[in-house]
Amino acid sequence: MRCLVDPDSSELSIQRQCELLGLPRSSYYHDQVPETALNLSLMALIDRQYMETPFYGSRRMTWVLNREGHAVNRKRVSRLMRMLDLEAIYPKPNLSRGDAEHRKYPYLLRGLQVDRPNQVWASDITYVPLARGYLYLVAIIDWHSRYVMSWRLSNSLETSFCVEALEEALSRGRPEIFNTDQGVQFTSRRFQAPLQQHSVRISMDGKGRALDNVFIERLWRTVKYEHLYLHGYDNVQALQVGLRKYLKFYNMERPHQGMEYCTPESVYSGEETVAGPAPRE
Repeated sequence: MRCLVDPDSSELSIQRQCELLGLPRSSYYHDQVPETALNLSLMALIDRQYMETPFYGSRRMTWVLNREGHAVNRKRVSRLMRMLDLEAIYPKPNLSRGDAEHRKYPYLLRGLQVDRPNQVWASDITYVPLARGYLYLVAIIDWHSRYVMSWRLSNSLETSFCVEALEEALSRGRPEIFNTDQGVQFTSRRFQAPLQQHSVRISMDGKGRALDNVFIERLWRTVKYEHLYLHGYDNVQALQVGLRKYLKFYNMERPHQGMEYCTPESVYSGEETVAGPAPRE
């Protein structure tokens, strides 16, 4: 991630940029071996394909890349998909026991009519491609209004940036239910503790259920196709500024067809009301 630091920035110091990237400042001054340009290009292609076909595993993903003229084997594709934290969505048996310190919860949204703000929040992590690297983005949204409560960027999948986003969101409101997938960031005690302290009920997607967290998956598609794929960000400062501007537009100005063309902010604040989404099956 050293290549993402802009030493000529007039707004963010090198120290602050390193903090945002989760990069020790001492590491900035040492030579590091970044991912090759080819691998970064393949990662961007895999990310785009995954947005279209999240049920593709490494075999099909390799076939797609080969068909498009990229001579790459499944071993490399598997490694890059692990780096992106991407896994094909399909029903799978539970072949391993989870970490005893990572508690999982049942899915609570099945059959639930979500018809008001702060009834259900949801969170997820996605990969963000850059011209010379990549980051991870976590966001927390209000399920009913689609309002983005908070977000954070990180260069790793450690839990800390998810906890920071959660603490910011909880400073603005309290959900009755908080839904996530079963990723280690969300099953960790560090993440669950603030929710338990505020008596928030924790809900987790079932394995292999692609639509359990459907609204934040739609957020990722919107953010990527309407913003990230259109901009060739090459440093963390530009990405931070661009995302902040776009997500403000998303919350305050962008009308949502599924919400009778209201904006997330107007629905979350109660200025406008819309019918809640159909209960999850």
